[in-house]
Amino acid sequence: MTRGISTKGIHSGWEPKQGEARQLPIVQSTTFKYDTSDYMGKLFDLEAEGYFYTRLQNPTSDAVAAKICDMEGGVAAMLTSSGQAANFFAIFNICEAGDHFIASSSIYGGTYNLFGVTMAKMGIECTFVDQELPYEELVKYVKPNTKAVFGETITNPTVSILDFEKFAKLAHDHGVPFIVDNTFATPANCRPFEHGVDIVTHSTTKYMDGHGVHVGGCIVDSGNFDWMAHADKFPGLTTPDESYHGITYAERFGKGAYITKATAQLMRDFGCTPSPQNAFYLNLGLESLELRMERHCSNAQKVAEFLQARPEVAWVHYAGLPGDEYYERAQKYMVDGKTCGVLAFGIKGGREASIAFMDKLKVAQIATHVADAKTCLLHPASHTHRQMSEEQLLEAGVNPDLIRLSVGLENVEDIIADLEQAFK
Repeated sequence: MTRGISTKGIHSGWEPKQGEARQLPIVQSTTFKYDTSDYMGKLFDLEAEGYFYTRLQNPTSDAVAAKICDMEGGVAAMLTSSGQAANFFAIFNICEAGDHFIASSSIYGGTYNLFGVTMAKMGIECTFVDQELPYEELVKYVKPNTKAVFGETITNPTVSILDFEKFAKLAHDHGVPFIVDNTFATPANCRPFEHGVDIVTHSTTKYMDGHGVHVGGCIVDSGNFDWMAHADKFPGLTTPDESYHGITYAERFGKGAYITKATAQLMRDFGCTPSPQNAFYLNLGLESLELRMERHCSNAQKVAEFLQARPEVAWVHYAGLPGDEYYERAQKYMVDGKTCGVLAFGIKGGREASIAFMDKLKVAQIATHVADAKTCLLHPASHTHRQMSEEQLLEAGVNPDLIRLSVGLENVEDIIADLEQAFK
């Protein structure tokens, strides 16, 4: 029986048997007991299923990963300790020193630094591209050692919508996977695998949690990319791993190869492990995800319309507004054209006027966070993106006056009244 997103959010991942806990149990244990040394050895050789150390896998976390996997329509998934860890693992699982990948320049500032600074120190080169360039221009950035193409469904903080079709073609024409961060849209509003995406990442800290109580990430594999068909590009998946007695992941695990390698190698060595308690909090958020996204989107639509009509506002970006440059793209790629509760706008008078306006708000809170129940906002050029140069800011589409407003679940009349009093 085909299940909808709301049903999956409530029931997938943990299906209790007779007499078992109805709610997902928190397995707060570092280790697990087995009767024989031989069976434990098989676990370490990846020849048997089970748990031996929570740094690699934990039953609570795996149940939540399975739920997100089902919601996205993938074949395998894993949780990480943060969205940053998820994006790092997603790339590092298939790239090593001397490799190259392409990413949209409009991605979140933290991911931009991860790709452009930290991974560069590891010998992995990232070329940032304007995601609005035509295919004929984008293809010029592909190199013989290019291993992936990366973008965000809805960019943070500029709320641009990625052209999946164009970037999927760019990736697949050159035999590499297309990886997309689906944090802002969530599987409630966008199903990237239906639009040519191979691997999806999330900062589960945002809408999936929805209450600002945990930090986490997730990677979901569609199972659609054929690693063996491009074996020369991805030796980590298609040649023996001597650290696991010569296992070749793509041969042994088939469609589960990518996530198995990420768990067996990267989680083993980096330990970016979510706590079982945090996985439990995330599971609670997933149960109401689709319902909350409906309210976030309806509230944001009314707030965007209010801001668009204000004489003090220089511009508003929200794809739900007819006439917005991404309106048609939202209709094409998003479920019922709905995007998320985040919008961007600028105040006439520039950077200082925007900052002064923010300081007058009372319901909306100035916070680093985004995409939870409480309305919050920040000024990216002063906060999340302050480490970027003016040139980098403009390249990423972050104007000096840009305010990122994350519209929460409060009564929308109260949110609008708060904005109105700040204008006055």
